[in-house]
Amino acid sequence: MFVDSIGRGAQRIIDAMVRWLAHGHINPNILTVIGVSLNVACGLLFGLGRFFSAGIVLIIANLFDMLDGQVARLSGRVTRFGGFLDSSLDRLSDMVVFVGLMVFYARATEYHSTLNVFLAGAGLMGSIMVSYASARAESLIPKCDVGFLRRPERVVLFIIGALSTFPGSSNFFANRMPAVLWVLAVGSYWTFAHRMYHTWRELNKVQTKAEEIESQSSHSASKPGPDRRAEQALIHKAG
Repeated sequence: MFVDSIGRGAQRIIDAMVRWLAHGHINPNILTVIGVSLNVACGLLFGLGRFFSAGIVLIIANLFDMLDGQVARLSGRVTRFGGFLDSSLDRLSDMVVFVGLMVFYARATEYHSTLNVFLAGAGLMGSIMVSYASARAESLIPKCDVGFLRRPERVVLFIIGALSTFPGSSNFFANRMPAVLWVLAVGSYWTFAHRMYHTWRELNKVQTKAEEIESQSSHSASKPGPDRRAEQALIHKAG
């Protein structure tokens, strides 16, 4: 109940911000660009090793990511280009965070880790494949958003990894970014495989249904109707 109360309170705050921005005639595309700019700043902070600050900036950046679509709907400014811009810049937002982490773990410091560089790179490729699979699949089927590691989940994991980072701490819950990279690297490819399977299954359903309809149509066309049967009977009697 306490968690629900927090959720309702947060939603009221977001709704108030959406109304204020919509009534202020703020272009939703501007909110999208601000969000991706903050994500670029977040990537730079990760590269510099300022993880906690990066986590705070990431929270603010994704607040803008939530607002742009809602403001567009409330103000009646939903456009195809706006959707394209938002989707495209989301990919950039994903990549700059991964690249920032790769730079940090590749630097010649005490935190240098070739394994973490590899995991960040694998996570980067996996996240792009997840997004591409969805976009390509939805040109063939109505929806393909299956899988447990979508973009919101990736953002939450990044925030957990960033805010838990306290260099020198021996607490079990501190410095969880390497664990987050493992989850992102493995989970992204699992989600990609899930979307491939889902698309294959949905296309098979469509094909099977089309074949059934075609078979029924062919059967109906080949079956003689009442007039045709009567005509055939008369011809037989006349003969």
